[in-house]
Amino acid sequence: MAKILAVLYPDPVGGYPPDYARDEIPAITGYPGGQTTPTPQTIDFTPGQLLGCVSGELGLRRFLEDRGDTYVVTSDKEGPDSALDRELPDADVVISQPFWPAYLTPERIASAPRLKLAITAGIGSDHVDLPSAITHGMTVAEVTYSNSISVSEHAVMQILTLVHNYMPAHDWVTAKKGWNIADSVSRAYDLEGMDVGVLGSGRIGQAVLRRLKPFDVTLHYCDAHRLPKEVEGELGLTWHPDARSLASSVDVLSIHTPLHPQTQNLFDDDLIGAMKRGSYIVNTARALIVNRDAVVRALNSGQLAGYAGDVWYPQPPPPDHPWRTMPYEAMTPHVSGSTLSAQARYAAGTREILECWFDGRPIRPEYLIVDGGGLAGTGARSYTVAG
Repeated sequence: MAKILAVLYPDPVGGYPPDYARDEIPAITGYPGGQTTPTPQTIDFTPGQLLGCVSGELGLRRFLEDRGDTYVVTSDKEGPDSALDRELPDADVVISQPFWPAYLTPERIASAPRLKLAITAGIGSDHVDLPSAITHGMTVAEVTYSNSISVSEHAVMQILTLVHNYMPAHDWVTAKKGWNIADSVSRAYDLEGMDVGVLGSGRIGQAVLRRLKPFDVTLHYCDAHRLPKEVEGELGLTWHPDARSLASSVDVLSIHTPLHPQTQNLFDDDLIGAMKRGSYIVNTARALIVNRDAVVRALNSGQLAGYAGDVWYPQPPPPDHPWRTMPYEAMTPHVSGSTLSAQARYAAGTREILECWFDGRPIRPEYLIVDGGGLAGTGARSYTVAG
């Protein structure tokens, strides 16, 4: 029998919820483009429950223990005596989430001779050292598309939050108990008529573009894989061959590219300096794509009018992380892809991956990042490895 180790985020401060704001969530069976939602043989949870925290257990305990497997769930993942490090050496499977990642470093992977499968409950497997996973003979899989729409909706929300100066206005009428219209609107604009670009036009990037089209903006994108001409025509897209061309052409830039060696630290002082003065950046991809301190400098100088991020490094960030206190921000604690709607899908997808792996059946190619000694499936399109 197998040992499965899940690293999930901590429970709510007030305890696991006895009930929820809504009685149900919409039933979705497929995504744009034809991919179906996860299809496990069954599930042991009610869609709409809080599944991504420790007590939620991704709804997997009954399934795994009925098989005779050992299921260990923890949120303790940092430090040499963390539960992650204590439990990892004899684990066969590690499950993690992008929102509370179990960083599978080369050292941790080397310490786990039995480790054969790493599952991301969600999208984005950059917390796994992929070259080490390949060398170790592991399979790395994620629940592709499970929370793509969740993230795209969040990105559009953050764009509007920045451009309309929502955060300071909200602060004036709540925390400050005031009614300061002049200060609230002194940095507020309409999105209409602006040039808006996305870096990365995969599932999330395309969903953002489609949701922005009705705002009467001019849309731009940059991706190594150019979209079909009919899609460019339908959305009125301008393609840019590189990030600098895109950044210098838009008022708002939303980042939706994976983190890999070519994108790490991409938005440094030089690239941000190539943008129009008073531009906005929204980052729901990965924090290390932008240079932390360059963002702070650009906000303080006025080169950027605002930065909204849902992603940090490390996660969780330390209390003194400068993004907690920088001006003109609209930061969130990596919640975009963990709505209750998304949790139902990525919990079901995690179970589907486990069922396939236990039964010796192929895992869906769109779920695969590493398999068979190299990048595979979605991983072959979205990631690169050094060397």
